[in-house]
Amino acid sequence: MKHEVAIRLISFALIFVLVALWEIRMPRRSLKTSKKGRWLTNLSIIAINPVLLRLVFPVLAVRMAQTAKANGWGLLNQIDIPGLVALGVGIVALDLIIYLQHVMFHAVPVLWRLHMVHHADLDYDLTTGLRFHPVEIVLSMALKITIIAALGPPVASVLAFELILNGMAMFNHGNIKIPPSVDRLLRLFVVTPDMHRVHHSVIIRETNSNYGFNLSLWDRLFGTYKDQPEKGHTDMVIGLAQFRDPQKLYLWHILILPFVGDPGRVSINRH
Repeated sequence: MKHEVAIRLISFALIFVLVALWEIRMPRRSLKTSKKGRWLTNLSIIAINPVLLRLVFPVLAVRMAQTAKANGWGLLNQIDIPGLVALGVGIVALDLIIYLQHVMFHAVPVLWRLHMVHHADLDYDLTTGLRFHPVEIVLSMALKITIIAALGPPVASVLAFELILNGMAMFNHGNIKIPPSVDRLLRLFVVTPDMHRVHHSVIIRETNSNYGFNLSLWDRLFGTYKDQPEKGHTDMVIGLAQFRDPQKLYLWHILILPFVGDPGRVSINRH
């Protein structure tokens, strides 16, 4: 798509700024660690990952959808359905795949080691939603382009999904206050910050809940939904029990964490 990069950059910048300002104006929780230090680490990882993806993959998600369309690859390119239906099916199917991938990264010990980087953040704000180990990002993209080749979703649905993926990751990790009545309504359809924050609790049975990133349907459907944290949103402890030292959670420590860190007892197969 001709203007993909510009569309994605503008969308990212707008949502980042809006959520960042919302966090300043109406924070949900008081931060426990230095925001400057955390943001330096998290933004450094955010800068590394797209560069790495461009180096590793000859094509990324949107280009793979274009390639699949041109070659007639994938289920949706083999059947005759209205364009809007194909658009919706593509977005919902990719959303389900990301949910299942997230569960997998909690269930498989070697994948959990990578995913610990996301959960080891001692606070919870919009940068947490973009903080993933580079190897996890590569594996996630490999799965995504494979699914796109097999499913054959429209190019527009893949681009829309990518925009939703980044935007919702920042929104539902935002340290933002939403009135309870509005939150209850929103989470009937999408994952809200209060809903997903439970997933970042240090309590293991809460960590293994609320895996969705966009549609809240999947957690309800597959029995992984938890309404509220046991200790409440202001008193709950964020992160992992085995990583509590802020001095060991800077960029270098984060990059080597999967290889030298204690995986703890969070992965699903231990319970």
